[in-house]
Amino acid sequence: MKRFLPQSLPSWILLILIAGLITTQIATLSIVSRDRNEGNNILELFRLSERAYTLVKLLYAAPPPERTRLAGAMTNASSPLYMADEPAVTSAIASDDNLAELEDVLVARFSAFGVTDARVRRESPNVTRETDTDSSAPGADVGIVEKQLSALAQDFSKSGGLVASIEFSDGQWLNFVTPVSPIDPILTVQTLPLFGAVAAIVIILSIWAMRRLTAPYRALENAVKRIGEDVKIPPLPEFGSTEYRSAARAVNAMQAQLREYVADREQLAAALAHDLRTPLTRIRLRLELLRKSQLRQSLMQDLNDIEAISRSVIDFATYEVVDEEQEKIDFWSLVDSIVDNYPQVTFEKKGIGSRKLICTGRPIALRRCVTNLIDNAVAYGERADVSLNLAGNDIVLVIKDHGPGIPQAKLDEVFQPFRRVEGSRNRQTGGFGLGLTIARNIARRSGGDIKLENDPEGGLRAELTIPLAS
Repeated sequence: MKRFLPQSLPSWILLILIAGLITTQIATLSIVSRDRNEGNNILELFRLSERAYTLVKLLYAAPPPERTRLAGAMTNASSPLYMADEPAVTSAIASDDNLAELEDVLVARFSAFGVTDARVRRESPNVTRETDTDSSAPGADVGIVEKQLSALAQDFSKSGGLVASIEFSDGQWLNFVTPVSPIDPILTVQTLPLFGAVAAIVIILSIWAMRRLTAPYRALENAVKRIGEDVKIPPLPEFGSTEYRSAARAVNAMQAQLREYVADREQLAAALAHDLRTPLTRIRLRLELLRKSQLRQSLMQDLNDIEAISRSVIDFATYEVVDEEQEKIDFWSLVDSIVDNYPQVTFEKKGIGSRKLICTGRPIALRRCVTNLIDNAVAYGERADVSLNLAGNDIVLVIKDHGPGIPQAKLDEVFQPFRRVEGSRNRQTGGFGLGLTIARNIARRSGGDIKLENDPEGGLRAELTIPLAS
């Protein structure tokens, strides 16, 4: 069920807005329809009362034969009217409270005209009465008003009516029918497109407003991602809604703290480079004064290890803070120039031309990234095969070595600083566990990534992905 629900806040807000709009429309149409029915019912009762008043006032003073003649002269097919000795409404009990109250009103109002009883009932809409209009369809030369009058007459003949029977004091009954005005449905073929157009406009405007409202937050998300790639990007502009300004201030404060942290690490690395260089040089000079012995050789080896460790730590601490401008790079040529320095590496040069493999990045950093990957493959796999290809909008560099590989559960561990996988790599031939860490950080700062996996044919497969230049 959850997979069919929105996964983002703007989608949820839009869904709630559309659901509220639909609910409001349905409720509004229901209320309007009910009010129309109630209003039309009262109006029809009023029309019947007024017509009854006119007829009773006209007929009450006339003798019975004259009443019959007058009623026959005033009747028509849509509104029958006649005098009789029996009422057309046979039941003395009204079908609802409104009609019962109307009957009491009619008797009280017409008592001065000799009226002693009044009965009213509703005629079913299924009862079809004849009309005075021609039942044939209007001709092509008929005007709009005549067409509308003809259609309205047909509607009146099918809409039912109110049947009234009013008794005079002499025992005669005035029977007549008042047609009920037809009520057109709210949703028709003509009105449905209008409602749909209004709803579509509201939804489109809501989507536009939602995108405008959430645009700063998308910019905030992109800015946070860029901070992970380059902590020196300009701070976020603090404008817009109160919530966005608060979030932007928090992100800018975090970025400032990260800058201070990076600056402190850069200063620490520079201090280490300066302070270690002098004592190491003195130790090396003093060792040169010693006679050649096994102890001297061991100390020289230890000294070389200390210098290598210090260089690795300094490199790891300073690789991010090197101030290098972004530029377009021919990645094929970059890889080709690096592979030329490794006789044990084979570069697959067939297929994609170098002109298609242009990326944007820091040249020195990317060179270091590729070099670290090839160094890792050569150090632990002795030989390596390198190939380049395109995958959508990404350049993919594949480096496959011929070593023992890495256990599947530990593939991610080798990217952690100073982490070496025992048993799968020879500790005596490798560095200090920083090469892959630096390589992946450089790749991610360039918008790409590095993925390791064991090749089914043996060896480790490293895949570097770098976006093409736009």
